[in-house]
Amino acid sequence: MTAHGSRGGERREGPPAELAIAARGVCKAYRAAWGRRGRPALAGLTLDVPRGSALGLIGVNGAGKTTFVKALLGVVSTDAGELSVLGGAPRDVAVRARIGYVPERLALPAALAAGAYLHSVARLKRLHRADDEIARQLARVGLGPEIRERIGSFSKGMRQRLALAAALLGAPELLILDEPTDGVDPLGRAEIRRVLGEERARGATLLLNSHLLSETERLCDRAAILSGGRIVREGSVRELCRAADAWLVRFSARAPSDGALDLAPEGFVGLPDGRYRVVAQTPDELDRKLAAARARGALLTELLPESQDLEAVLAEVLEA
Repeated sequence: MTAHGSRGGERREGPPAELAIAARGVCKAYRAAWGRRGRPALAGLTLDVPRGSALGLIGVNGAGKTTFVKALLGVVSTDAGELSVLGGAPRDVAVRARIGYVPERLALPAALAAGAYLHSVARLKRLHRADDEIARQLARVGLGPEIRERIGSFSKGMRQRLALAAALLGAPELLILDEPTDGVDPLGRAEIRRVLGEERARGATLLLNSHLLSETERLCDRAAILSGGRIVREGSVRELCRAADAWLVRFSARAPSDGALDLAPEGFVGLPDGRYRVVAQTPDELDRKLAAARARGALLTELLPESQDLEAVLAEVLEA
């Protein structure tokens, strides 16, 4: 693996300070039988994640999401490319200390109480006198009263909350969340979204890997779609979900006596909810069509860009 920084006496320019993650042409292939190189898990992945942003990593199983997360955590080494996390190499102990991680497959010690487990995590993070911090994080995730309860008695959702509390210890600069709301009830998901919103407000960067794309839409301002070990589409959630050149419009007649509006000749298609859909490739074209509708007695009351959810965007990308 090659990381930004100094190597072998050669000084190299590091990633921009405003980036929490900078990946350039990252490749990783696992070994197949008889030592042969297997199918690439990452095949030239390039991605920038600005500090303070919330990025959703989406894709079908086998797209390379888990391998990329492991590379960010320094768990696996890459074969080629450059990868920087918080301005340093993923395996740098000082870098890893600034990352909070919620894994997809939790392996929490059932015999320990929640507070005792967080004390063990605090020691690993070299946090001293962590009693108040532990109590605060447990309260934030809704587990304050369970501080002395054994983890073995916890439901799956409670374990997810405990894992999040552990990740939050020490105010990490980067939170990597692998299915953080898996098994959590709707009220608990809302609480987790609130906590993660607070983390972003203090400046933390979020990287979310989840199959629950509705949660990605709510939590993230950016999304990156992986397919075949590459980023095939990336941008703001609003940009990705925006349907090209289509608008949703609501009109009312200028007077009750005007009756139903006939706007089909101007390109407006009526929808069951009372709105109209219109296609306009430029702002000028949209303005002309709206003016034509007004000339027919329509009074504009609502105008929105047509959008789709991330599930539809993912399907569209994979079918292309």
